This record gives sequence, C-alpha cells and structure tokens, in this order.
Amino acid sequence: MQNPGGFVISLDFELHWGVRDHRSVDQYRENLLGVRQAVPAILELFERYGIHATWATVGFLFFTSLDELKTSLPDELPLYREASLDPYAALFEVGENEEDDPFHFAPSLIRGILVCPGQEVATHTLSHFYALAPGPTLESFRADLRSAKLAASQYGITLKSIVFPRNQISRQHLRICAEEGLIAYRGTEADPWIERGNGITGRAMRFADSYLGLSGDGCATPCLDEEYPIVSVSGSRFLRPWNAKLKALEDLRLRRICAPMDAAAKSNKTFHLWWHPHNFGVHLAENIAILTRIAEHYAYLRRETGWSSLTMAEVAENVLRAEKPHCMA
Repeated sequence: MQNPGGFVISLDFELHWGVRDHRSVDQYRENLLGVRQAVPAILELFERYGIHATWATVGFLFFTSLDELKTSLPDELPLYREASLDPYAALFEVGENEEDDPFHFAPSLIRGILVCPGQEVATHTLSHFYALAPGPTLESFRADLRSAKLAASQYGITLKSIVFPRNQISRQHLRICAEEGLIAYRGTEADPWIERGNGITGRAMRFADSYLGLSGDGCATPCLDEEYPIVSVSGSRFLRPWNAKLKALEDLRLRRICAPMDAAAKSNKTFHLWWHPHNFGVHLAENIAILTRIAEHYAYLRRETGWSSLTMAEVAENVLRAEKPHCMA
C-alpha cells in the first residue's frame, strides 16, 4: 500500500514564549498583539479552502491564569546554563491571565482552533523547551512533555505531534517522544543551507533561497523512524512574512512555493510549509493575500490531481498504516 503525499502546514504557536530570549514584549508588542487578529483570519482561510493544519502550541498558552500555570509545573525543571533561555525564572514578569497578559496566555485562541474543521493542536513543548541547550536533562524533557500532555487534556486534546523549538532534535529526545505516545515530528528541511547554521552566510543563503531556488524543491516522503514508532514529516519551506522592501519580489516568493507544490502533487510526495502566527502579526492583509494565493493553488492541485491537505498526525497515521520504509539513520 502506497502512502499518499499531501500538503502539510504547521504553525509554531508560541507568542512571547518563543522569542523571549532575544526580544522583550515591548520590542515585539505589535507582532504579538497582532496574533489576536491573525489566528482567526488564518482559520477562516483554512476553513474556506478545506486546509488541514497542525498548530504546534506552547503548553503555557493553555492555562487560564498564572496560578493555574504555577500549580501545573513539571516535577523536574530544566536547568539552563544560559539564564536567558529559562522561562521559569521569568514567571514573575507574567500577568495574571489572558485579559491582563495577551502575550503569555491564549486559551481563547486555542478554543478557536479547536472548533475549526481539520485543525490539529499539537505540542511545541510545555515551555518552549530547548532540547539541545546546555543544562536540561532528558528527564526534564520528559517531565515537560508530560505536563504539556496534561495541559492539553483539559481541552480534550490528545497530543500526537511535536514541533521541536528552534528545530533542536536528537535521537534521545525522539525516543522519549515516542515513549510518551507522540507519532509525528517535524524533521528539518533537506536544505544544504540549514547545515550552515545561523551565521551570516547560512542565514543569507536561506533568505536568498526563499526567492531564487538555490536548494532543492523540498518535496519529501514521510518515513517511520528506524528504532521508534514516530514519523518524520520533514519541513519544506518557511513562509517568510511580507516585507514592504521586498514587495517587488512577491511573485518570485510565490513561485518558489507553488512550483514545489506542483512537483509534490505530481510525484505523490509531501510539501510542508511552516511559519509562526506572529509572523502575520503585522501587515496582516498582505500576509493573508499571499496565503490566499497559496491556498488557491492548493485547491487547483486538489481538483486536478487529488492531492490532499493533511495534518502532521494524519500523515503519520497514513505512514504507520502503510508500513512505509524506515528513515535512514
């Protein structure tokens, strides 16, 4: 049985928890507040075009109050050597609830995601856990996941997929994810510029690749891990936010996404697009406009080829049923 490919979208839903190590609330206020309009707008578009998506959500966002969050902390906390990475040390800066602090709580937005057809609420770990940072132990990662699962269960959610913060992945962390019942993770792109890291050259080449096609098309075949019952659903392309200085290049950016979608649909592979809701926090109309053009292209491919839209969990379930070949170590 052949596993069908599909159009996968995942969003790293994190609010300030995902950027707090390098941006204060004041520095990123407009983007963060804009998420309140961006999430409903994205959901409306997804429902209109029948698009399934995975919302990898930081567990702290589920809580209705700071008191509830504090009483639900993991049994073992990560002890980061770099203080700026530790969210627990910053809890004194957090407000009392979503109304008081829309930067660190989001239960109303999560409920909106849950009522939209075809959406998966996944985990971005409880605390935006940096798996490869010096200090945290594997057991503190397991404790984080267990607390994330408990927080999600209060909404009737069984977590099936994970997106690792900053795409920090290791074999040991995958083992724990599988042992905790997760069946899918977003693997890193098959992109030579990813290996260059976050230095000037690597970042510049990844940026140029968004417009010029310096690497491959990003199409992939999801695969089951060789050792653990968890499926890699590799990322294909980061959807960069609209930039007024680069608006003349929008057609190039769109072509860089739609051409690989064509290739994936024709070859029965997966194309996995991802971004953060806060990327749409400013210039919402322009960002929704480009996303609409992508959605329209997906709708065309669905009509012409039968290519489908799938959440990460749906991809993994298809792979597990089809007993696809294992990923190469």
